Amino acid sequence: MSTLGPFLTLAAGAVLAVGLGVASITATPPAGNTAADTPTEAPAAGQTAAEPSSPTPSPSATSPEEIVKADYGGRVKGSGALIAVSVRNGKAVGYFCDGRSEVWFKGSGTAGELRLTGAADTGSKITAELDDGRAEGSVSIGGRKWRFVAPTVVKPSGLYRATAVVRGARLRAGWIVIRNQDGGYDQVGAAFAGEEQFGVPRLDSGRPTAPVTVAGTTVQPKDVDGFIEEMR
Repeated sequence: MSTLGPFLTLAAGAVLAVGLGVASITATPPAGNTAADTPTEAPAAGQTAAEPSSPTPSPSATSPEEIVKADYGGRVKGSGALIAVSVRNGKAVGYFCDGRSEVWFKGSGTAGELRLTGAADTGSKITAELDDGRAEGSVSIGGRKWRFVAPTVVKPSGLYRATAVVRGARLRAGWIVIRNQDGGYDQVGAAFAGEEQFGVPRLDSGRPTAPVTVAGTTVQPKDVDGFIEEMR
């Protein structure tokens, strides 16, 4: 019996063990290697790799919120005038009056600020920040500038306006009504037909939209809800 048989059997076993070890190393990835570590397949010619999508900001996150309804009124420091601003669905109208001169304004109101420009004089401005139930800012007219603080108000406080035709000229009259600390109401108003000024009577604080006579003509004052759409 040949003595080479056992040696051949051992050699064959060693070769088989080495082959199985190599196959195991090839089939099993190294420890710690994950799909994130594996290179991704390059896009085919003419294609581009898809970019991660970014969330689209909602309109409420990027656009100021419009005020649905608000009314502000107060005194203009150092001028002897009153000021009133009303906002409806983001549209704002304002009125500055000291009984001798007046300016009407129009613009916008958001949850954070008021921005208005003179209806007849675009150089006139109202700019105010809205916080804690009041408007605080400045009004600029004819190169002069005053500060004001105007808390929110409720009727009959607020802004009133009437229009008519007097001797062929369009008459406009305006009033601001503000409740005072004594429980009564302070008022200021003015009326003009062209360049001619007329006196205005006080409004009845109990019925501020009751008819009054201006320049010999009976007019019907309207609250802001009645005329804001006329001021475009």
